[in-house]
Amino acid sequence: MLEISLKAEELFEVGSYVITNSLFLSFIVFLILSSFALIFRKTVKLVPDFAQNIAEFLIESLLFLMDSVLLSRKKSEKYLPLIATIFIFILVSNWLGLLPGVGSFIMHKEHGSVPLLRSPASDINFTLTLAIIAILSTNLFGIMELGFFKHIKKFLNFSNPIKFFVGILEFVSEISRMISFSFRLFGNIFAGEVLLTIVFFLVPYIVPVPFLFLEIFFGAIQALIFSMLTLVFLSIHIAHEEH
Repeated sequence: MLEISLKAEELFEVGSYVITNSLFLSFIVFLILSSFALIFRKTVKLVPDFAQNIAEFLIESLLFLMDSVLLSRKKSEKYLPLIATIFIFILVSNWLGLLPGVGSFIMHKEHGSVPLLRSPASDINFTLTLAIIAILSTNLFGIMELGFFKHIKKFLNFSNPIKFFVGILEFVSEISRMISFSFRLFGNIFAGEVLLTIVFFLVPYIVPVPFLFLEIFFGAIQALIFSMLTLVFLSIHIAHEEH
């Protein structure tokens, strides 16, 4: 049984840049999704086939879900790329890390053996980076929608002491969102991987199957929660202040 490490294990270095096993799997997910997007773009038809029907159904379902938050189909279509990208990337990352045999690829190093692949979301660096991207993106769209100075007034408002204090709370809440985003996703995925590792080691046959399906479900739920919370925060930032 490999040692369970809280941090991602280092595989090799490219110059001064360290490549970890979670980062390596992130690259693989990026290549898979990029290849699929290019192939799908070239095969889109005016009369959709079975695969295109499924893709259009999923996109329409996500747009319908976004409509319930943004209350506008135009806005839903505008911000779909951000929400869909976050959801799909986390979902594929979580599921790919659960595939049987993924943890079986071992890289032997001087100080022992480390798994070649590790679920990206089980690395706090990945989830923190994703949280920062999500929060910065929602603020950027808020600036584009409201204007720079009107958006900044949410955080820096000197019109009166109460609004100034509320602005400070808003700024602190943005930082807390990054932290809660990253630790929520990291904690759930890492705990699931540890559970599966222990169960597979103790009882390698039959018994781990229900746990595997449970983690597949949790992987989808975590991707949905992360993307929907991003959508909610986005709706707050692009909302015009009513007088």
